[in-house]
Amino acid sequence: MPDYQYQTRTPAGQMMAGVLSAENAVAAAQMLRSQGNQIVQLTPATRSTKSLVDRLKALNQTSGPSSRDILHFTSQLAVMIRAGISLRAAIEGIADQTENPKFKKLLMEIKSDVESGKQFSDALAKHPKLFSPLYINMVRASEMSGSFSKMLDRIATYLAQEIETRAMVIGAMIYPGVIATMSIGVTIFLLTFVLPKFAGVFAGKEAAMPWPTKFLMALSNFMVDWWWVVVLGLIGLGVMFTLFIRTDIGSKWFDKTKLNFPIFKKMFRALYISRSLQTMGELINAGVPMLDTLVITGDISGNWFFRRLWRGVYTSVKEGKKITQPMQKTALLPKSVVQMIGAGEESGKLGEVLDEVSVFYSKQLREAIKTVTSMIEPIMIIIMGSLVGFIAMAIILPIFKLSTLVG
Repeated sequence: MPDYQYQTRTPAGQMMAGVLSAENAVAAAQMLRSQGNQIVQLTPATRSTKSLVDRLKALNQTSGPSSRDILHFTSQLAVMIRAGISLRAAIEGIADQTENPKFKKLLMEIKSDVESGKQFSDALAKHPKLFSPLYINMVRASEMSGSFSKMLDRIATYLAQEIETRAMVIGAMIYPGVIATMSIGVTIFLLTFVLPKFAGVFAGKEAAMPWPTKFLMALSNFMVDWWWVVVLGLIGLGVMFTLFIRTDIGSKWFDKTKLNFPIFKKMFRALYISRSLQTMGELINAGVPMLDTLVITGDISGNWFFRRLWRGVYTSVKEGKKITQPMQKTALLPKSVVQMIGAGEESGKLGEVLDEVSVFYSKQLREAIKTVTSMIEPIMIIIMGSLVGFIAMAIILPIFKLSTLVG
């Protein structure tokens, strides 16, 4: 498909520009108008019209498809289907525009499967690492109901929220990581470069040195002589920890720690509740059967204990009981949430209720992340100051003591 360079004005008056693929100029114009934008300029694109950003993206040719690639694919597909372009042609157009070779190859495989007569959902199911069970089941439900483009919009919205949530959580964890790295770096510098310079001053006067100085001097000597042992030991501990949390016991312990750690527990609880209820609400509104919804919700929740909770709900519903019955026995969900879910189940508006509750907990998550960030900053400063202060005290105390003895 040929590329077209466009400039449009949104209903809010904002100017937008970019490049899209379409069968012809008329199809390209229909795609842009379907988004509610006014076309200012639409011309055939050449290689030289592509922006510097597009060219820089082409440098990243080795990485596989990312979650943002899936989001862009879903959004583009929704627009093209709504513009009346066939599914096969839409996938081919997006593949032609995709610069990531691995993702391009994957899209062409999906197109071939669709051309051979497979359902789009079945073609996606062949790539479970990229398309989650939620994605596949929502597409499958839309194929049965005939609301394909609207469902793709819902999926794109869900993916965008997931990416935003993941970015917020990672951002909250990066700050303490940077501060901790700085603290460790400063400590190592003092132990390996500063303290050894005082070794000659304290030589032969070990009996007069206080215990903090003796301890730090011994630690400094060990770091200087056996630094490679320390490095290998830290790498070994990191590898062992990674392998441990991948086991069933380690995963359970790590998930429990995240739910109970004083500073982070509120953030992680809000994250798991928001993710679970949003997933469940999207699937129910899409028309996915309840039992399938509960299985997918448990798998996507991201925590061993929440996964066990949703499996318990699955068993209860399968036995003909109400969805809230096992929820009332757990401390993972607040009673108010269980009551609202019960009210939604009774009124037949469970999907709408879950959407509202998930939005509320998304706001709670943002507030929890801000709280965590504001609490970590003074704590890390205190820890870093205490380490540096302890080292400074260990150096200054013996100097004062020696000066007193000389005097």
